[in-house]
Amino acid sequence: MKNEVLIRTGAVASASATDGRTRDRVAQLLLERGSATAAELGACLGLSPAAIRKHLDAMLAESLVEARESPRKGPRGRGRPAKTFVLTAAARESFPHFYDGIATAALRWIAQQHGPEGVTAFASAQVVALEERCRAALEEAGNDPLARAEALAEALTAEGYAANASTIATGGQLCQHHCPVAHVAAEFPQLCDAETEVISRLIGTHVQRLATIAHGDGVCTTHIPSIPRVRTDT
Repeated sequence: MKNEVLIRTGAVASASATDGRTRDRVAQLLLERGSATAAELGACLGLSPAAIRKHLDAMLAESLVEARESPRKGPRGRGRPAKTFVLTAAARESFPHFYDGIATAALRWIAQQHGPEGVTAFASAQVVALEERCRAALEEAGNDPLARAEALAEALTAEGYAANASTIATGGQLCQHHCPVAHVAAEFPQLCDAETEVISRLIGTHVQRLATIAHGDGVCTTHIPSIPRVRTDT
């Protein structure tokens, strides 16, 4: 009897560990993609949609994900519309934030000693190394802003920002699904401003920051306006 209890206990612990690892992988995918359906997550992880839904239901119960109705493409078919899942703010807290406390304290000291201008100067200095690394990654991207945005998204992903770029009707869009300094930037938006300036310089055109994780949005979104084409016909 005792051995049977130990075996059952070990099996439960093993199953719980496996479930935890799968949910970690689901969370990582949602962080990288921004949103996904159960079918999309299952395809990435090699699991059935039903198996993925079991994990998503548990994550919903723990307020780690939110379910939203997927935008429908094409004519409406039978059945319920597929749901897409996104991480909640609570789930994002489980991902690394780099030395938030000491960074915030340091910036408060700079603000007290040197005013807002000091914080701006500090923020600009901090992104210099990031800009240099990303610029090296964009060397073969050419001059097209959208192509450069795609190359920049790959470089930022390598830096931990889980970024992607896409083409939209009014130009392009660069999305960053993770911000390593979100808590600090919530108090000191100069960090976001400095990062936006870097994006503009690297892409080679004016850009507009539409949303930031630091201000409570789900994704840092930067709009890249389309460049009007000059007509050559007369």
